[in-house]
Amino acid sequence: MFWDKVSGLYDFVETVYNGKVYRSLGKTVAAQIEQEDVVLECACGTGAISRYIAPKCRQFIVTDFSKGMLRQAAKKCRNFENITIKRANMTQLKCQDSRFDKVVAGNVLHLLEEPCAAVKELERVCKTGGKIIIPTYINAHQGVNQYAVRLLEGVGVDFKRQFNLDSYKKFFQDAGYKKVDYIVINGRMPCAVAMITKQ
Repeated sequence: MFWDKVSGLYDFVETVYNGKVYRSLGKTVAAQIEQEDVVLECACGTGAISRYIAPKCRQFIVTDFSKGMLRQAAKKCRNFENITIKRANMTQLKCQDSRFDKVVAGNVLHLLEEPCAAVKELERVCKTGGKIIIPTYINAHQGVNQYAVRLLEGVGVDFKRQFNLDSYKKFFQDAGYKKVDYIVINGRMPCAVAMITKQ
């Protein structure tokens, strides 16, 4: 699996190319987490966001489909006792309905064949009144970012779609989500953090 192969280098590449955004993302997401929250993170990758969420919540389940990424996340989060790390497919979660106060899935929608179905699954396991937090890289400066995208595709990243801020907002609007707030983290490749409040 591609993500298993690159898991050991992923943080290095992200930090070199887009360090400001990469470092800010975990803090931005963690600011939405409260002390008594039970949190699920899907597509955790190397745990770059996980390590900021863990000290903020009561219970934390961290998942990814890649075993290599999960090994990296486990290293980053080894000092937290409130974490369970396990392999899971975010489109078919083996969790009961309305279990979590917050559900997080970072930088994964653009890689999925059916992103709407994935968001619906995240919504299913989130409590009413809870938040589904979905950060995604967006293209703000087409020239530089298109070069980066082509480079990533060349090494095996399979992009199903690309978003700018307007098309990202339209994606959620078309999926029927009315109560969505956005935070944009600016940098070389900006990240838009969509926060859906489950009605």
